[in-house]
Amino acid sequence: MGGQGIPDEVHPDYDEFLLVVDGQLELIIDEIPTTLHRGEYITIPAGATHRISPGSGGILLLVDTDTE
Repeated sequence: MGGQGIPDEVHPDYDEFLLVVDGQLELIIDEIPTTLHRGEYITIPAGATHRISPGSGGILLLVDTDTE
């Protein structure tokens, strides 16, 4: 995460797992803000609109998962 953010995206067919390895992640899921710090994680369900806010920085592990 280089600080620039990522605009809205939706993955209709799969969940997305995010783990903050280092730094801080400012995440908006279906217009609900969430802050994750090093060692914290979240699963974004298939179909949820989400974005990373500018200012988020560090190392993020992202895993796309099959929902079937």
